[in-house]
Amino acid sequence: MDKIILGADPYGMDLKNAIKEHLEKKGYQIIDIGTSDKDKPVDYYKVSEIAAKKIQADEASKAVLFCGTGMGVAIVANKFKGIHASVVESEFTAKLCKAINRSNVLTMGQMIVPEYRAKIAVDNWLETEHTEGFDEDLASFLKASLEEIKEIEDKQFK
Repeated sequence: MDKIILGADPYGMDLKNAIKEHLEKKGYQIIDIGTSDKDKPVDYYKVSEIAAKKIQADEASKAVLFCGTGMGVAIVANKFKGIHASVVESEFTAKLCKAINRSNVLTMGQMIVPEYRAKIAVDNWLETEHTEGFDEDLASFLKASLEEIKEIEDKQFK
């Protein structure tokens, strides 16, 4: 199975730890980049930077990041080329951000998403393929969109 990066600031730590346990039981190899102890906090912007750089270095192909709302870690992660971080608050949006946008970083807020829904959301995200469930025309459009987005990204990230 793929390696998955998990990271959180102190406001997402408990949810990260629950998801870590959930994924390890399923056989996933986890790269835990903190926060794992409230006495040794890792700020949300550092968590995102570490995760993004590990993905860029091919140490893992995906990450799940947590903070209070999921927004902070997503904003920072999206500052890195090749990172497509998606904030989700439901199982349905977790599935769609992968099927439509080929998200490689899932972010959630511990203040927003309860643990049982977070587990289902992460499972949906991990188990969904890009363009899954769409007809051939829409799937073709979505694949072409990724190429256009890559061109935009290449122009904007110097």
